[in-house]
Amino acid sequence: MSELITFDDFMKVDIRVGKVLEATEFPEARKPAYKLKIDFGDEIGIRKSSAQITVLYNPEELVGRRVMAVVNFPPRQIGPFMSEVLVLGFSDEEGNISLAAPDHDVPVGGRLH
Repeated sequence: MSELITFDDFMKVDIRVGKVLEATEFPEARKPAYKLKIDFGDEIGIRKSSAQITVLYNPEELVGRRVMAVVNFPPRQIGPFMSEVLVLGFSDEEGNISLAAPDHDVPVGGRLH
């Protein structure tokens, strides 16, 4: 377990739900990854991310899927690609990433409470 944080610390992390608009191969990445274009609604807009989720997902099944992401980290250069949000997931027993997502159809841009 990580060190304890305060509720105010948690509230600084802005986690939102978005809808994947595009998912494409990212052959320039050091580890297998996809480039994602994600819609977070009117307030945040469309953002890009790189995600190492190639083992459990293919690009076609990602389009239209709701995902959770941290939207208030600074952009990060990943090879020739600028990643603007951090898509969230959990490692399975083999270390493959399974995406974190809401169980029900919630509006894009909704914040995690």
